[in-house]
Amino acid sequence: LLPCIQRRTAWMLKNKRPDVDPKTKPQNPLTEEFLRRKPKQVQQVKGDLASSSIFEDEEIAGSKPKQIDIAGDGEEKGQLRARDPKTMAAALDPDPDARQRWERKMVIREIVKRGRLSRAQMLKRQERELLSKSHDFKTSVKKLVPLAKQITGKTLEEAIIQMRFSAKKVAVEVKEHLEHAKNEAIVKRGMGLGGKKDFSPVKIQTKDGKRVKVDDPTRLYISQAWCGRGRYTEEPDYRARGQINVMKNRTTSLTVILKEEATRVRLHREREKKEKNKKVWVQLPNRPITAQRQYYSW
Repeated sequence: LLPCIQRRTAWMLKNKRPDVDPKTKPQNPLTEEFLRRKPKQVQQVKGDLASSSIFEDEEIAGSKPKQIDIAGDGEEKGQLRARDPKTMAAALDPDPDARQRWERKMVIREIVKRGRLSRAQMLKRQERELLSKSHDFKTSVKKLVPLAKQITGKTLEEAIIQMRFSAKKVAVEVKEHLEHAKNEAIVKRGMGLGGKKDFSPVKIQTKDGKRVKVDDPTRLYISQAWCGRGRYTEEPDYRARGQINVMKNRTTSLTVILKEEATRVRLHREREKKEKNKKVWVQLPNRPITAQRQYYSW
């Protein structure tokens, strides 16, 4: 015989005390005092868009709601309240002390350098560039690297034409990414807009020795292009005699750096200047003799 274990459940006590209403809450003076003193949670109020927001179109959204300030009792009735900088500071400026330390550090750096900019900072201000990374293509690095090498150094329009007539399957996605990068460069950086009429055409030599004629200094070209491995999925490959191989469906991303022809013209002139200032090679240069001994060293 197995022992019987008695378990007390809620249904056992049901209707045991008919004088007690189960819907009434038990009265506890301590709980009532705590609930009375507990601050009430402020209900979140939907705010309005900022006056400089680019996400609001008056023709679509209609007229703006009336702005009102917070009343003395903190209550609003059916209207959107104006944006409060103190409320937004929790997200926009979460650590004021760290921000002030960073601002102080930047001021000290400007004073020490006396407003002088480094060469890299000057080039960042004078020239424009854009780095654009694509999504993961369903191909391997081995198949995508030849296309990346093919478009490197070419103008953006020529690279798009090359991908348009390429026999590679992934060339279609590379072409779409190049078109997306072109639109991104125009919108974000203002590149490739033309407008320089005082520029005279010039023939330059690229780093790999190719001759290029530059008519427009704002024309886009691909300075660098490289691939990156992405995640892969596994798929079974059923073979004979019960053998199962595991195939990996790899993915690869493509990253390109777009620059304007003005950058390539500057690099060409710098190489020419460096070659011009290079000293003539001498077989026996006239340099001082040092570390001489008075005895033979053999």
